[in-house]
Amino acid sequence: MPHLLSLNSYHYRRGGSDAVYFDHAELLRERGWRTSFMSMKHPRNFPSDDERYFADLVDYEFVEGPIDKLRTAGRSIYNVDARRKAERLVSDKQIDIAHVHCIYHHLTPSVFPVLKDAGIPIVLTSHDLKIGCPAYLMRSPEGVCEACKGGNYMNVVRKRCIKGSLAASATVAAEAYLHRALGSYENNLDMVVAPSTFNRDKLIEWGWPSDRITYIPNFTRIIDTRFRADYSGRILFFGRLSPEKGVSTLIEASAIAGVAVDIVGTGPIEQELQNLARQLEAPVTFFGRLDGDKLWEQVGAARAVVMPSECYENAPLAVLEAFQLERPLIGADIGGIPELAHPDAHDTCGWLFPSGNARVLAERLKEVDAMSPADLRQRGAAGRSLALERFSKERYISEMLEVYAALGVKEDRVA
Repeated sequence: MPHLLSLNSYHYRRGGSDAVYFDHAELLRERGWRTSFMSMKHPRNFPSDDERYFADLVDYEFVEGPIDKLRTAGRSIYNVDARRKAERLVSDKQIDIAHVHCIYHHLTPSVFPVLKDAGIPIVLTSHDLKIGCPAYLMRSPEGVCEACKGGNYMNVVRKRCIKGSLAASATVAAEAYLHRALGSYENNLDMVVAPSTFNRDKLIEWGWPSDRITYIPNFTRIIDTRFRADYSGRILFFGRLSPEKGVSTLIEASAIAGVAVDIVGTGPIEQELQNLARQLEAPVTFFGRLDGDKLWEQVGAARAVVMPSECYENAPLAVLEAFQLERPLIGADIGGIPELAHPDAHDTCGWLFPSGNARVLAERLKEVDAMSPADLRQRGAAGRSLALERFSKERYISEMLEVYAALGVKEDRVA
């Protein structure tokens, strides 16, 4: 059987892209494939037999002093250590195909030429819009932004797109200019996998070759149906508490509508959001981070889940997980969210509202809050069917193997 190398910045389940990194490799391992990993060293990493090939940690959280910060900035642009570790890995192992997830400012594309020179096909899953937008999201502090279309990455610096920081934004712009000059993505990636049609179409619009990007929906692990309860809970948001997620708009809408909302998650603006809820006297309850059974119990009892994003979301796993538990979606009409709320002309799995519009969202909250369990279940059941059919692991692996086969890597032989 072929040997898969999976590459990702983090070797623990930090977010949705990390979950796909692990679950993708597990699916192939279950089919008899050999699998190896390359990541960076991190205190929270899961144990791995491949750790000797992991690059040294690149993370400002663990850096002190101006010299270490400069060294970290350099590694986040082009990681020589990661390149050397990749050279050692491909020398030690017979890798047939490499699948890249999120490696941008940690391993960096420095590893791509090593794989290419070894004759290893490279597939990248576009979990975000990074291969088009240096700041990942096509969003500046002012909101949705496509100013860098065409390659003028100085807009990242001018708008301070990275955490409002001039230094961080300049580092990211330098990284974008360098890898465009090197052709790191264009010359080395054999295929890009987009988890949403929006992601695919937007990257093509920004200049990515249409014959080198394909749409393959993500899949979700099966969630036990024992968590699927009635609709006696409240409307629920669960996810990262950061500006692009639109939670401040949700809190404002909750105050306008007088409809209670539960918020599960943590993030950089958690305290700011709590202060806003108190200021507006919004009927919002913060639960912090929940994991495992506690999270699914909360999701499984909710009337609906809400995704009020103010950025180009891709194909949020949180929505697909909620769909498995028959929770309908109240979603912003942005990015890949509409494909989930209204997957075709006949089925509807929820409701949309204009992204950033608190008043229309308030109307949706009141509408859903007044609905009967039977009506909620009708849309929830449509969401469950969508998650189990279009986003099944069987469909995912079948379509992914077709991509691999087109690059010369098949289960029965390696071309």
